[in-house]
Amino acid sequence: MSERVGVAKTYKLVLNGAFVRSESGRVYEVLDHAGRFWANVAEASRKDVRDAVVAARAAQARWWSLSAYNRAQVIFRLAEMAEARRDELAEHVQRAEGRDAPAARECVARGIDRIVWYAGWADKLAQVLGGANAVAGPFFNFSLPTPSGVVAVICAQDSSFEAFVDAALAPLCAGNAVVALASEARPTPGLLLGEMSVTSDLPGGVLNVLSGRVGSVGASLASHEDVDGIDLDGAGDRAGELSVLAAGSIKRVRQPGTDFAANSTARLRSFVETATVWHTVGR
Repeated sequence: MSERVGVAKTYKLVLNGAFVRSESGRVYEVLDHAGRFWANVAEASRKDVRDAVVAARAAQARWWSLSAYNRAQVIFRLAEMAEARRDELAEHVQRAEGRDAPAARECVARGIDRIVWYAGWADKLAQVLGGANAVAGPFFNFSLPTPSGVVAVICAQDSSFEAFVDAALAPLCAGNAVVALASEARPTPGLLLGEMSVTSDLPGGVLNVLSGRVGSVGASLASHEDVDGIDLDGAGDRAGELSVLAAGSIKRVRQPGTDFAANSTARLRSFVETATVWHTVGR
């Protein structure tokens, strides 16, 4: 009997709740930590970026209109799905980062725990970041956290799963819609989580996951005028160039290099605006 030739999966983009090939039809090879072929992934184009932003803009209002408790449930459902496929995620982390099997499993467990952590914060941000303000006059004055809108994230290049979770889930937790560019050399764990989001309760377009080159996709995200904020965590030496592009549309920018302590709310606050409401005191 002849040896069977395996069917190598081509990982597609996650856009508007669907798995799509790049508009250009291009793919690029992803190698494992030992330099061996691991997978083909779609190489996103400028048109794919535009489609992802359009989908995110359309979905953001619906996502924010859900109750905070409901958003927490939806994010927790994503953690449930990741838990069910943790062995598959661990295999990808092991191949991508060169960790041994126990270390890869621990990495995935920490990432899933972080998803649960963000689920827990979804209905608590208003109490922590908002509040009642003392004012002179017969008024109630409240400060309420609101999402920036559409947030692009360029995920860290060295951490294929944990960093992806933090970069994508923090703005989601705050009510934003996200366009995430997975690690250029290690994209498959992030793309897998994107696949899980499609079959979870997340509305289509709330989380869009792209794969491709930081230089081209990152520039398209930074210069896009309908992106309200961008996280440059994985931009590396291109961060300065992308910051200049982002300045053209006055979007909120989070620079790389911030050392987020475990369970810190700093990343949660990165893409949150403050709305102030005045209300007369009734008699």
